[in-house]
Amino acid sequence: MSEPLIKICGLSTPEAVDAAVDAGATHVGLVHYAPSPRHVTLEQAAKLRARVPPRVKVVLLLVNEQPEPTARAIAAVKPDVVQFHGTETPEWLAALKQHTPLEIWKAFGVRDAEGLARSVKFKDAAHRILYDAPANKLPGGNGLAIDWDLFAQHKPFMPWGLAGGLTPDNVADAIRQTGAPLVDTSSGVESAPGVKDVDRIRAFCQSARNA
Repeated sequence: MSEPLIKICGLSTPEAVDAAVDAGATHVGLVHYAPSPRHVTLEQAAKLRARVPPRVKVVLLLVNEQPEPTARAIAAVKPDVVQFHGTETPEWLAALKQHTPLEIWKAFGVRDAEGLARSVKFKDAAHRILYDAPANKLPGGNGLAIDWDLFAQHKPFMPWGLAGGLTPDNVADAIRQTGAPLVDTSSGVESAPGVKDVDRIRAFCQSARNA
């Protein structure tokens, strides 16, 4: 198994972005969703995006945005990937996928094996599906983990990633148990909601690579 892709999400300061890049993250996530403690404005997101070297992909996270604000956000931030984290339909994502050269990711909350099976509806609508814990007060970033045993019998039908409750302490086990080709953390590398911890970012990336 090759080294996993590593996404550090919910970055909101230059220091956090630099830490993720320096630690070897392959993807950095910027959250444009006002209710989130990790929210950045489009202006802030564009400035942070400018700090990221070409070797690292920038993921812009949106939640239930209408087409016009989505287009405006993409134009302002110029991400490599747009991750949708709400109740977006396969039809809407498929249409967007046809009209943009960007990668489209869909976060999908999983509670049980049936939920995992239902994710197949996004097979042709996105480039990657990101399995997360079910939505709580926020669509993501709640620090809740998925039952990794669900993936024992799972036959991937598209590129995928694992999110939800991943920390420097458990990410290696998560990769070994699920075979996840990409791991995504947000609250797992924070000292407080929305406050990234440089040492935890470094430890997470190291643990993921060591898996």
